[in-house]
Amino acid sequence: MKKEDLIFCPLGGSGEIGANMNLYAYGPEDNRKWIIVDMGVTFADDSIPGVDLIYPDPSFILDKKNDLLGIVLTHAHEDHIGAIAQIWPSLKCKIYATPFTAVLIQEKFKEKKIDISKSLKIVKLNGKIQLGPFEIEFITLTHSILEPNGLSINTPTGLILHTGDWKIDPNPLIGGDIDKKKLIEIGNKGVMAMICDSTNVFNEGRAGSELDVRESLLKIMQNKSKKIIITSFASNVARMETVFYCAKKTGRNICLVGRSMHRIYKAAKQCGYLGNLIEPVEPRDAKKMSRNKIIYLCTGSQGEPMGAMNRVVRGVHPDVFLEKDDTVIFSSKIIPGNEKKLYHLQNEITKLNVEIITEENAFVHVSGHPNRDDLKDMYNWVKPKCIIPVHGEHRHIKEHVLFAKKMQIPETLLIENGDIIQIFPEKEPKIIDKAPSGRMYLDGSVLVNSDSRSIKERKNLSINGYLEVTLIIANNGKIKKPVISFKGIPEDDIGETFVFDIEDEIMNICRKFSLKTKNQEKNLIESLKSNCRKIVKDKTGKKPFTNINITRI
Repeated sequence: MKKEDLIFCPLGGSGEIGANMNLYAYGPEDNRKWIIVDMGVTFADDSIPGVDLIYPDPSFILDKKNDLLGIVLTHAHEDHIGAIAQIWPSLKCKIYATPFTAVLIQEKFKEKKIDISKSLKIVKLNGKIQLGPFEIEFITLTHSILEPNGLSINTPTGLILHTGDWKIDPNPLIGGDIDKKKLIEIGNKGVMAMICDSTNVFNEGRAGSELDVRESLLKIMQNKSKKIIITSFASNVARMETVFYCAKKTGRNICLVGRSMHRIYKAAKQCGYLGNLIEPVEPRDAKKMSRNKIIYLCTGSQGEPMGAMNRVVRGVHPDVFLEKDDTVIFSSKIIPGNEKKLYHLQNEITKLNVEIITEENAFVHVSGHPNRDDLKDMYNWVKPKCIIPVHGEHRHIKEHVLFAKKMQIPETLLIENGDIIQIFPEKEPKIIDKAPSGRMYLDGSVLVNSDSRSIKERKNLSINGYLEVTLIIANNGKIKKPVISFKGIPEDDIGETFVFDIEDEIMNICRKFSLKTKNQEKNLIESLKSNCRKIVKDKTGKKPFTNINITRI
């Protein structure tokens, strides 16, 4: 009989915060059955011009799609579900999600004009599903979004706990409490490995409660006499409810600004949340109200160029604007990598004589991820034989390994994207192989490889500029004066001689080739490209992307 094993393999989210995509497999090596847990995105920075979203490379699981039993989603944050509408069409398997996550998934597919109704299976809170050898139980946790779930993944050889994103919030205000009883019950059964969130592993103490943020925000707002604009993550429904609560307590109306904010509000209402709140007013009505009677809740807490907050600050929003002595509250943390654009936005707000309140100078935010005391409690409840840290950069995962060892966890494993980990039947989990992993870029509406030609060319263009030469060659082989154009090349100090030098070089090169036929055109183009680039490099220090056009008349 062939040996059956239990496999874990992260394709995204291990060695980075974002783009979470995890694989589990059970069975003999030549006949394993697979499931996917989460399928998220991360966000591009300025180093990849023209690209906004980055996806995990799914090629490893695409090769095994006939043995893929389904996609299981822990919660609705973009770093866990944002890639599904792009990748699923290549898999066409069942998708399993709790109601709130399912609503947002449906919206994603609707935007792409894909009918997902037959493939999307809604799982009730604390529900169970059976996918081949995997018995999966959804466990209610607390986080910074509605319906966050851990997954108890039971197999014929033992049990794994996949935590997803979580913290311990004694007063989450909306949604259920963390299911401590169920976690202890799982721990008593015996957990071979816990795949665990590492985001806040460097932070001592506890993550904190949404109730504490509510009380702090209310005190802040009670002391403001002008317009208040709050920007936060749209997905943080508890924070949204807090702002509604504070608006009512301070006698203000509330206005939602930004497409994502409206989308999340609508989804939460559809799923039975956000009951008994004051009704939000439309922006066109809000701007007519007295400044001390309105609170705006906006998207764009990370300084996103198209976020509502950015448009308000730049003065291009049609209905929302800032005035002297208004207050802007950034009720969120800074996601690493967003510092530059966010500080720029805050500087622009300061220029408007508007007060800025952030987590740096007031208590206006709590994280949705576990600090060290939260991790200790989870370890004590679950009693895992092994901790496999995920959802963190390499430094987070390394620190989580060290922390778990300090807490006397029997086994730990340091991993990264692409590692194939055998959890069973060996006595302790170990890395046995490497799967292809990497990144895919959403370039416009096209999903491309990270080393695609379009990306390389655009990076070159952004750094070095563009040079184009057009040669018109008559039938007798004579050439007319070349047409030269360039973009993004510094020209303040090069003068007209720059173009003349290129023209001379082109004519000199052309004399070395027979131009009556096309036989030598390829060599001519390469020679012109190389020599023109050299002239620009000598004059400007730039090596532009160079295009040579030859037209015969």
